[in-house]
Amino acid sequence: MKYQSRKKAILLLADGTIFHGKAVGREGSAFGEVCFNTGMTGYQEIFTDPSYYGQLMVTTNAHIGNYGTNEDEIESDSIKIAGLIVKNFSYDYSRDLADSSLQDFLEKHNLLAISDVDTRALVSYIRDNGAMNAVISTEVEDIDKLKEQLAAVPDMNGLELASKVSTSEPYFFGDPNATYKISALDLGIKKNILRNLAKRDAYIKVFPYNATFAEMSEWESDGYFLSNGPGDPEPLTQAISTAKEILNRDLPLFGICLGHQVIALANGISTYKMHHGHRGINHPVKNLITGKGEITSQNHGFAIHKEETEKHTDVEITHLHLNDDTVAGIKMKNKNCFSVQYHPEASPGPNDSIYLFDQFIENIKKVKVTA
Repeated sequence: MKYQSRKKAILLLADGTIFHGKAVGREGSAFGEVCFNTGMTGYQEIFTDPSYYGQLMVTTNAHIGNYGTNEDEIESDSIKIAGLIVKNFSYDYSRDLADSSLQDFLEKHNLLAISDVDTRALVSYIRDNGAMNAVISTEVEDIDKLKEQLAAVPDMNGLELASKVSTSEPYFFGDPNATYKISALDLGIKKNILRNLAKRDAYIKVFPYNATFAEMSEWESDGYFLSNGPGDPEPLTQAISTAKEILNRDLPLFGICLGHQVIALANGISTYKMHHGHRGINHPVKNLITGKGEITSQNHGFAIHKEETEKHTDVEITHLHLNDDTVAGIKMKNKNCFSVQYHPEASPGPNDSIYLFDQFIENIKKVKVTA
């Protein structure tokens, strides 16, 4: 069988470290920032999450592909990761609901993947040395050439990627007869976010990443949403400007992940690139308002500065990440605005934080009643 005579492949890190493996499907090379996700399930949703654009994904679960793929379990129109690195790749699957194998899914989207990598050692190395650019390749005989090509790959710090995954034209999602109208800025939006808004009686118009407030407000929406997405938030000058105008008018605003960072930047709170980020479906967060703990789905390599947030007179920290005490959520004291650094829509992950969508609708409702 073809997977018994696979080509040798390597993962070459920017610092020169090499991990060995075997090619899963197609041959060639793929470049990006290497990162890891600790989720036990949900690989198809992870691979299609626009927030992972330009990254080489390491899965910590030992077996990937064992339950196949299903066309209903995607978060965008295509695979967004740059490449895949796994320990054991399952060519066969046993789930009745699956409509194809993961191998067929990867080949359909022309994704390079390698297996038989010591992912425990690799993840430990990333945790110690930080996320960095890397290349996975079947061109194992020319390491020097790969090093030259890898050196030319731009660093994630300062890299604007929202434009690579955002819609080019506005589109609608949901029931046109819904009670609430929401304008969403697509910085790399996941489908399950739109599903969660739509099931709460909202009709959503999704705008490109560089849409102005004038364009978003022309629809006379009841609330505004800033989505998740990939890359560094600081280059998103138009999105930051749009957020400022929404805040100046005190309109209902909700941000997730990259949108959360954009709201912080709109308030003069800076962001920074994390050592290796938060990526998984079991991250513990404390809600400082209720005192309750929440298990959350997370996917981000940047965060907002805690000290600056604490000193800001108009911003309150609402959630903290319990592993490293980073800011996981904020709300404005003087505006109808809140945001979180994680993914309440999950997909994959738990639904502990799904109430945040209800909170957003309640904020809209209050304004709509008094209008």
